[in-house]
Amino acid sequence: MLYLHGIGHFHPENVITNRFLEDLGIGTDEAWILERVGIRERRTVLSLDYIRRTKNSDPRAAHEASLYRNAQTGAAAARMALDRAGLAPSDIGFVISGGSAPEYTTPAEAATVAAELGIDAPCLDINSACTTFGMQIDLLDRMAADRLAPFVLIVQPENLTRVIDYQDRSASVLFGDASTAAVVSASIPARAAFVETLCGTNPSAWEKVTIPPPGHFRQDGRAVQGFAIRRMTESLLDLLSLSAVGPAVGGRFRFIGHQANLGALRTVRERSGIPEEEHWYNVDGFGNTGGAGGPSVLSEHWEELRSGDRVAICLAGAGLTWVQLLLAVEENREAP
Repeated sequence: MLYLHGIGHFHPENVITNRFLEDLGIGTDEAWILERVGIRERRTVLSLDYIRRTKNSDPRAAHEASLYRNAQTGAAAARMALDRAGLAPSDIGFVISGGSAPEYTTPAEAATVAAELGIDAPCLDINSACTTFGMQIDLLDRMAADRLAPFVLIVQPENLTRVIDYQDRSASVLFGDASTAAVVSASIPARAAFVETLCGTNPSAWEKVTIPPPGHFRQDGRAVQGFAIRRMTESLLDLLSLSAVGPAVGGRFRFIGHQANLGALRTVRERSGIPEEEHWYNVDGFGNTGGAGGPSVLSEHWEELRSGDRVAICLAGAGLTWVQLLLAVEENREAP
């Protein structure tokens, strides 16, 4: 069991609307985007003028043009997580960062986030693209509690618009930027805890989603979406069978999937028999934000969680990887 003490998110201010993408002249329009992916807006760390002028033809230049560094956006999300946990940066004994497109190959991006927050602790990266949050949780859950620092900060800085080719309508309509962070502990109880974690990889299909350095995001969209829908559906059905939610518990069940596109999420929900009111998502307002998608949804609903709730988090992404997590909320949880 891994306790979740606080979670936070950050979305940059600049908004990419469907009308903006239509005006780029890349063969798309507002109606097509809404029909195909169900996304209205996305956020970006780039200026809209930069995208309009260059269509981000050179990802290397995009890093220089970025209004925020990954360390800054990751730290912004971490401050919210720390505040919700009632902790200070000095309480953190271990920092793990990761995502889809780290700003640096060396050093570990966790070190840059820790420096931004003034944290002096061991730092390392676990990168697993869209499943990063889940992979970080699963790995920590497998580690011996007595070997971990009391509080661990995990961060997912995802500023993917820097690697999107805005001449490619299939990618440009999907992606936005967001960062998330969470404070977890294997030894100090909290009202929310991950009571089930499971992950897997289909390595033979690794080439279906790639970002070569330096280069643009590329994917086999049909194959990746098919995998994501199948895997998330299987994970959700599995977590439904494990969930203890019922009248005796008095809690609610909620589903959070990988925020790839709204159509895929609705297919998973319908195949699993989940009512619309039990489905939490934000892809319509922020787009696909990679590894920050699922945790940002949880962060947006953090204050709504109440005792007895169960939240199934089903993620899929590059690798091809998948993770399923079951978060249980219980008041007065006792120490292990």
